Amino acid sequence: MERRRLPPLNALRAFEAAARHLNFSRAADELAVTPGAVSQQIQNLEDYVGGALFKRTPKGLLLTDAAQTALPALREAFDRLAEAASLLTAPVDGRRLTVSVAPSFAAKWLVPRLGLFEEAHPQVDVWLSADMEVVDFASGEIDLAIRYGAGRYAGLEVIKLMAETVIPVVSPELAAASALNAPADLAHHVLLHDGSPDADESCPDWPMWLAARGIKGVDGARGPRFNQSSLVIEAAMGGRGVALAKRALAQADIDAGRLVAPMQIATAVDFAYYVVHPKAKGRLPQVKAFVAWITAQAAAHQAALATMDNGAGI
Repeated sequence: MERRRLPPLNALRAFEAAARHLNFSRAADELAVTPGAVSQQIQNLEDYVGGALFKRTPKGLLLTDAAQTALPALREAFDRLAEAASLLTAPVDGRRLTVSVAPSFAAKWLVPRLGLFEEAHPQVDVWLSADMEVVDFASGEIDLAIRYGAGRYAGLEVIKLMAETVIPVVSPELAAASALNAPADLAHHVLLHDGSPDADESCPDWPMWLAARGIKGVDGARGPRFNQSSLVIEAAMGGRGVALAKRALAQADIDAGRLVAPMQIATAVDFAYYVVHPKAKGRLPQVKAFVAWITAQAAAHQAALATMDNGAGI
């Protein structure tokens, strides 16, 4: 195989920093070297490529067309190097798969299905880290994450699992004890609020849901509030009131008869569930296996909901 002819890495680092700042002094501060050293590295790179990379103007530095074209690919290459470095420094364990996942999704959707993955892949030990924090993949400890959001996760592989809707749910006992056939009937029920910090403006709370249906005389702000979607679902199952629940998380309890959706009014939201991981992690066999498995599970879940909705006329 012919050896690749590559320019010096230090020269590339100096160019990337100088191109980002359009200033040799600020690039030097970032790299902890002198401006003269940055200038020398840029000169070395310009000698290597056989042309100028910067235009010196009275107003400051500007990139040449060639430099502007090459810069995004260079930044991506440095990102890939950082990923590779994290893999080199991370513990090597072909059996272990560490998954970061939001607590409610873990409890209500993933964990009940996880035994199926373990049966199909007994050689993999899944370690779940249930938290709401943004994952720092740089440490190399987390292999992949499952997140509920808008799907914008820069620098990562992003796979959409499934969309989400919200739907009013209540325990069968409470539904039977007091009529709940139309939105106006909510005046006779306690409203349970999902206060999870999702920042999804398209997801209605009770006041928005009632206003969209022109319902008067129901105080949509009253009732207890929970900071996890799973908690509001548990409260509804316990007969404490009516929850406006995320359907993907509540569906297993609906199927089991622990909850009912008496009004069958589902509202689509913009956020969805995504699998995200660094590109380098995607080469690990346990990550490949898990991504294939969970995407198949999500597809089956959505297909079952579509069949159910067609039958119910939602």
